[in-house]
Amino acid sequence: MQSAQLDATFSALADPTRRAVLAELASGARTVNELAKPFDISLPAFSRHLKVLEQAGLITRGRDRQFRPCTIAPEPLREATDWMQQYRKLWDERLDRLDAYLAQLQSPTSTEDRDDD
Repeated sequence: MQSAQLDATFSALADPTRRAVLAELASGARTVNELAKPFDISLPAFSRHLKVLEQAGLITRGRDRQFRPCTIAPEPLREATDWMQQYRKLWDERLDRLDAYLAQLQSPTSTEDRDDD
């Protein structure tokens, strides 16, 4: 994934309003008014959130007569997930080593060794 695309994706996802919009779009296309309804912000402010999502490639806006339905575009999310997956593997391995170390510290032979000191 290109660094600029990854930056745009994470920047767009940094805002809770934009994450809520994506969650809503995961269940299907919505108009701008339908998406904006639950938020206590002006329509122009809400439209700026949509513009950020659109520029990041996370949503698309179509044309259906006078409506412009928004739909989710999952490809950037998949690319971000793929990028994060490498770090998940790293942390899983580190946590497994920590679990093994803690189990070793709690084992009866480990306790006896410390009592001898």
